[in-house]
Amino acid sequence: MNISRVLTIVPAFFILVLSLASPASAAQLAERETLPNGMVVLHAGRHSVPMVSVVMAVKAGSISEPSAKAGLAYLTAALLTEGTLKRTSREISEAIEFVGGSLSASAGADYTTVSLTVLKKDIELGFDLLSDIVRHPAFREEEVARKKKITVNMLIQQNEEPEVVASIAFSKAVFGEHPYGRQVQGTVDTIPAVTRQDLVAFHEAQYAPNTTIVSVVGDISGDELRLLLNRYFGDWQQTKLPDTTLPTVEQKKSPAVIKIDKDLTQTNVILGHLGIARSNPDYYAVSVMNYILGGGGFSSRLMDNIRDNRGLAYDVHSFFSANRYGGSFQAGLQTKNESANTAITEVIKEMRRIQTEPVSDKELSDAKSFLTGSFPLRIDSNSKIAGFNLAVEYYGLGLDFVDRYPAIINRITGEDILRVAKEYLDPVNYVLVVVGNMEKAALKY
Repeated sequence: MNISRVLTIVPAFFILVLSLASPASAAQLAERETLPNGMVVLHAGRHSVPMVSVVMAVKAGSISEPSAKAGLAYLTAALLTEGTLKRTSREISEAIEFVGGSLSASAGADYTTVSLTVLKKDIELGFDLLSDIVRHPAFREEEVARKKKITVNMLIQQNEEPEVVASIAFSKAVFGEHPYGRQVQGTVDTIPAVTRQDLVAFHEAQYAPNTTIVSVVGDISGDELRLLLNRYFGDWQQTKLPDTTLPTVEQKKSPAVIKIDKDLTQTNVILGHLGIARSNPDYYAVSVMNYILGGGGFSSRLMDNIRDNRGLAYDVHSFFSANRYGGSFQAGLQTKNESANTAITEVIKEMRRIQTEPVSDKELSDAKSFLTGSFPLRIDSNSKIAGFNLAVEYYGLGLDFVDRYPAIINRITGEDILRVAKEYLDPVNYVLVVVGNMEKAALKY
């Protein structure tokens, strides 16, 4: 598994939220309604295909779990489809597969996502299944034990992969005791400590209508949707969320270098530091700046220098992962052990260069064109649109975001790029994680 590719999924999702080319008016984005029990509903009718996609976000991510039970949110989400009070795991999977639909759940750092896709004719069954797994999971002991075993085995396997080892070490060094500093899946030490009682208590505390956003896109009218929501979620009672106090995270005051010795032919490198929260008004300028630095694939400066000109790495990239309560910046690459020093030096050099050397008109124009023009490729299905609408709501972007986004991006200037590069890149007080053959790499850092 290439963890650098896996990790870029997170920022790519936020780029999805930001890369809107205004193919439709804000009025067509979604209709928004808050139900009496506090559930926020977003509805977008699309009647060309008789399909309906539903994406729910429940504010029950890993930020809501105790560190000693890391992986609790992940296990809770993973067990939603493994049996309810009236259905077994097999009955759930057979019911959704019989109608050619899909039903899944997964936890992230900020929230848990539950997704449903069915044909219009099967929408009643779909909502029945969806409400059942979200509201009435059984957490049967045998299913809990099986899922815990699967998760531990997965973690053991992942921890043998150098990219994963580097990623884990980087997050821990940057975020410390903050939940963003640990794996959503937990660890081989914390997963066995999670009990069925922990799962039941977490579900009861965190899963509620007033913690939930539901986004529905497809061949369904507003009236039809209201009837279904009332039938399957109308009696779902609000809850008072427990207080969650997150640790403060501060930027490093000096470089932190983590060397992990493994007998590898290539060295895995991650260099970065704290980033920004999604709510930061500079997020848009930072996105354009990072596209030029290392987020733009073959058109980025890192790729041009380190791959094309020097031949040091097949892939080199950078990204800002911006979540609700903070984020990080990181640049990553794989290179021969013997060329690790040179590659790291060039990453730092490019970070300094974008802080001091104005970007060209072409670089700026290309970045803007990509960010404003790539949106149609990112929302080519009902499920993607449902996820997009959900993110718009969760991050408070407003339903007129479709219309505002291109202007926001196009207003960004070369001076803005220099400003945010100086403010949000730190080529001095970074975290550097290197996993490889330390003898051959002979790091000078």
